[in-house]
Amino acid sequence: MTGRSSEGPFQDRTSALAFLRSLARLGDGPWPIGEAALALASLDRPQVGLARYRDHLEALAREVAAGASDAAEAVERAAALSAVLAGAHGYRGDELTYDDLQNANLMRVIDRRKGLPVALGILYLHAGRAQGWDMAGLAFPGHFLLRLAGVGSVCILDPFRGGAVLSTPEMRTLLKSVAGEERELSAGCYAPVPDRDVLLRLQNNIKLRLLEAGRNEAALSVIESMLALAPERADIWREQGTVSASLGNLGDAIRALEASLTRERDSTRRFATAALLQELKTRLQ
Repeated sequence: MTGRSSEGPFQDRTSALAFLRSLARLGDGPWPIGEAALALASLDRPQVGLARYRDHLEALAREVAAGASDAAEAVERAAALSAVLAGAHGYRGDELTYDDLQNANLMRVIDRRKGLPVALGILYLHAGRAQGWDMAGLAFPGHFLLRLAGVGSVCILDPFRGGAVLSTPEMRTLLKSVAGEERELSAGCYAPVPDRDVLLRLQNNIKLRLLEAGRNEAALSVIESMLALAPERADIWREQGTVSASLGNLGDAIRALEASLTRERDSTRRFATAALLQELKTRLQ
């Protein structure tokens, strides 16, 4: 391999955050989503070298290209992706230890060849887009799915199940299993989401598990990465404020809540944020 993949656009925490902020300034994408997820992963594993992960991402793209030179239909492209990621490299969903934090860190997903739907989906997006294919994550609730377009055709892939192409009845069954028997498929289930939201979904998985475990300091670091991706999101600033307050960092909490208040457009949430902000300022007096 040449040195290009080893060098990359970032090498440490500072440059990784700068890289993520540079993506945020580009709008919603499409972004170099594999490299972006690698930047997020490196924030949690700063001592681990990046070269072999970049080389692996390049290899996935190259191998799909070799096996899909004449793939035009969406299902043919899906089969090529599945053959490389699930077949040749053994990527699969981690059903036994689903909540393991490693399942949302792209470096560990590559090491272990298993992960959450959204982490695996990012690998599929990276490899498919390297071919110039039209791919996007979907706003399907509770389980990350992908839309892949071909010549006059579209299919839905489940990266958690080896890139399987889902029929409408299979999507309906999946929806009811993750969102409740009363839920029915709607247009929203097929709506594409920007890459920013895919990466935020990845980080949100980590953040929620850390908060549930009482690891608020580590969760705060994840929230910082989310703000690098979405600096105008009032809800993320508000969460940074509440988590900072839980750790006793009232000055940081106040600054974060003030940032949230300047970005919040919903009057009910503005009122709640303002009330919390005033409470914290009173405690500082």
